[in-house]
Amino acid sequence: MTTKDPRPPAMFIAGDPSLDFLNSIGTPADKVVEWLEDGEDLMAWLQQAELLPPGVAATMRANCFPAELDAVTAQARVLREWFRAFIFKHKGHALGRDALEELEPLNRILERDDAYGAIVARSVERRDGSTNSELEWRTLRRWRTPDSLLLPIARAIANFVTSEDLSRVKSCERSPCTLFFLDRTRGHARRWCSMTLCGNRAKQALHRARIKKHSARRK
Repeated sequence: MTTKDPRPPAMFIAGDPSLDFLNSIGTPADKVVEWLEDGEDLMAWLQQAELLPPGVAATMRANCFPAELDAVTAQARVLREWFRAFIFKHKGHALGRDALEELEPLNRILERDDAYGAIVARSVERRDGSTNSELEWRTLRRWRTPDSLLLPIARAIANFVTSEDLSRVKSCERSPCTLFFLDRTRGHARRWCSMTLCGNRAKQALHRARIKKHSARRK
């Protein structure tokens, strides 16, 4: 019988997998939650983020020692905090060439990639009757070592910093929440990590404050 995980489910509300990776540790309520404590956590998170193909986790468990997977998870946490510092420094403006040297730690991870291209069947069948090919070009990866679990994360970060406007990266305004998100709303008006979480809590807190203020005036 397995012990039920007391943690809430991992958060995938940032609008980009690289920022979801930053949110794999956070304070969605009143205390810090770490979703990458060990190798099993890392593989579960990658699967939920759709960054790990089906069957890879089982292969890793069969071919690797738990301590090896835990060590890679420790590397993932280091990468996460490096990326957090990078985001805090550069969010709010577009990246320039001067940021390239700071990205060297990321490039060193990407150099390990043993990826290749292949033509495969589309994962989702078309239902609109179009005559486009049912095949597609896809980049695949040979998952040879535990370290390869870092590669889809590094690839997501690389894609983010080269394709997104960092001026749209925000932190949730409700303290003590620490979650990040990419604000794609018109006018960049998004304030909360999620309306169902911090947005509603902030509104409830404001409502209580108004009631308290009104009651104080009546006394």
